Amino acid sequence: MKLRIALVFGGKSVEHEVSVISGIQAYMNLDKDKYDITPVYMTKENEMYTGEDIGKIEAYRDLPGLIKKSERVIMVREGSAVKLLPYPKKLFGNNPPHEIDLVFPVVHGTNVEDGALQGYFKTIGVPFVGCDVTASAVGMDKYIMKTILKEEDVPLLPAKVYTLSDYEDTDALVDKIEKKFGFPVIIKPVNLGSSVGINVASDRTQLFNALDDAFKYASRVLCERAIVNLREINCAVLGDENEAIASECEEPLHTKDILSYEDKYVSNATKGGSKGMASVSRKIPADITPEMREEIRSLAVKSFKALCCSGVARIDFMIDEADGKLYFNEINTIPGSLSFYLWDKVGISYPELLDRMIDIALKRVRIERNLTFTFDTNILNSASLGGTKGGKNVL
Repeated sequence: MKLRIALVFGGKSVEHEVSVISGIQAYMNLDKDKYDITPVYMTKENEMYTGEDIGKIEAYRDLPGLIKKSERVIMVREGSAVKLLPYPKKLFGNNPPHEIDLVFPVVHGTNVEDGALQGYFKTIGVPFVGCDVTASAVGMDKYIMKTILKEEDVPLLPAKVYTLSDYEDTDALVDKIEKKFGFPVIIKPVNLGSSVGINVASDRTQLFNALDDAFKYASRVLCERAIVNLREINCAVLGDENEAIASECEEPLHTKDILSYEDKYVSNATKGGSKGMASVSRKIPADITPEMREEIRSLAVKSFKALCCSGVARIDFMIDEADGKLYFNEINTIPGSLSFYLWDKVGISYPELLDRMIDIALKRVRIERNLTFTFDTNILNSASLGGTKGGKNVL
């Protein structure tokens, strides 16, 4: 019997469109002989839809038309099975539910990649591919992630988080940042990806603009020193917290101080259709020494394990050309295009990569079956509120 998979993409995120591309890329490369796959599109309101054209990228050119001819569904548990049920239920006609054994989320950004969607899957009891709830949340929050990795002696640039209360007095905030970091600095939303809202500021005017842009997308922003002579090197990791391997390294090429959203997706879309992160201009393998390559690959695996990741993640590093120092930048727990282009270079095809991700998810299911999630006591038999109204002396 084939494994029944719900491949979920889209969702309420500024990276919505990128997720659609990544999701359909994965759908096209999953082995249909091994898996019974149901593509599930999540709208920007997080409504789920299935249908004959949901797995076709060209259908998304007319999104209202696609939604109109597709069927809205909800994911629920009925007894021991998790199903995709038509919603609302139709009074007439046959609407058989889709039973699913596993969810494969290919989603990017806040509200979907950050543990929120994973928590939903966990709550209804359906296994899913990729990072668990905690790793997803930590991997999305750039500051918390850096705090954990600092304890593991991973090389990091000093960083500071600022909140909306700091932003209320922008002049004072700019003064603080200038005093602490000087120029240039990089400002980024603490919990977004795809370079959305990220800017380098070389003077006070640019810093004001960078803060305005970042706070449009998040209530907390991260500030750190910007490396002037920067080289970005990326490496993907496949596995879990117990066992993991590194991909080949790449050097993405960009038109600005940092790799922008336009570099990643828009400029390539004008040249015949975006292929997500697979279409970014890059050098693979990166033009680095064998020693640097192994240092990056080793640090990538170390960081992946320290954050208890699972499935595939891409770790982005920075090299300061002024002194040759290497720094961890960030992790993408569900990277664009699942970084399949980095695995080709070490002999792992995209279909095989997807197979391995599914196997890792099923391994987690087997491990969790041996864990205890209940603790039986008789506390409710003797519990009494004692007639109090204030919550004191509850027991």
